[in-house]
Amino acid sequence: MTIEERAAKAVEMKTSGMYNCAQSVAVALADETKLTDEQLCQLTAGFCAGMGNMEATCGALIGAGMITGLKTEGKGTLAKTRQIQEEFGRRCGAIKCRDLKTVTDGKPLCPCEECVRNAVMVYGEVVLGK
Repeated sequence: MTIEERAAKAVEMKTSGMYNCAQSVAVALADETKLTDEQLCQLTAGFCAGMGNMEATCGALIGAGMITGLKTEGKGTLAKTRQIQEEFGRRCGAIKCRDLKTVTDGKPLCPCEECVRNAVMVYGEVVLGK
């Protein structure tokens, strides 16, 4: 599966209402880990809505960071997650959920579906070199 297909899968999961933003990213990248979809859903269940009512880092970004840690087995993870965070911020305009959901001109800075798509795409670029 290409990184574009994974990003589309993550968006589809998010829009289904069955997965939160962190779960959508993590499950779309499940084959990068040794965990099952169910385990990833459980692990990322508390990281939606900016981990605390939109007050903190976007859940999609957290999901990408978690998969990065699993993929790198903790080696060089900090540098990779920093790269992911910086590029995500450039693409989306912010990294905090509240800022991403700030409505200007009738629409949010970056809708959840685009946050999910961008998190997967940036993961692919930074971690997989795609």
